[in-house]
Amino acid sequence: MDAPPLIPDEETARRWAEEELSNPIYDIAEPTLFDRVAQAVGEFIANLFSPQLPGEFGPIAAVVAAIVVVVLIAAAFAIWGAPRAIRRARRNPPALFGESDARSAAQLRRDAHAKATSAEWDEAIVLRFRAIARGCIERGVVNTPPGATVHTFARAAAPVFPASADALETAATAFDDVRYLRRRGTAELYRQIVATDDALAAARPAIADGALA
Repeated sequence: MDAPPLIPDEETARRWAEEELSNPIYDIAEPTLFDRVAQAVGEFIANLFSPQLPGEFGPIAAVVAAIVVVVLIAAAFAIWGAPRAIRRARRNPPALFGESDARSAAQLRRDAHAKATSAEWDEAIVLRFRAIARGCIERGVVNTPPGATVHTFARAAAPVFPASADALETAATAFDDVRYLRRRGTAELYRQIVATDDALAAARPAIADGALA
């Protein structure tokens, strides 16, 4: 039997090379699209600071490089930083009107409805107003710093939801009446707060942020 040639001719060498390079193991070494983009950006920035550039382009190159870096940092923050901040805010919701309460707006609404079903109007009113505030916080349209009162919240939310400004003040007064003045809540007051909450949930904010002073 003839042995394979030790020195292949040109056609055989080309065929052997194609067969070898067709092996899937070589695909792993291929750079990905991300690798190519990152390499191109790195080379671009490096070229801006290259000493081979003409002297008059040195300051311009530095400015362009600084702009590119700032844009890349801003893009990274927008893509990865903001969602993490939102998740942290959701995991650690701020206190509501002097009391720690980690419940979401949906949970507060369910608990308020349960109290209303049992005709416990005082608790139902308090919980539903808290749901209003929590809903605004979750939407990012009104901030409630520590120590904010219900009336402070109502005044801050008024320019965000101008059509419900009076209803917000009425709801805040009902909260104070049953929470601090020990006045009895009623089904009518509860229905008014529910209507206010529903109106705010369906409304489009008039401004981006009603930050409390």
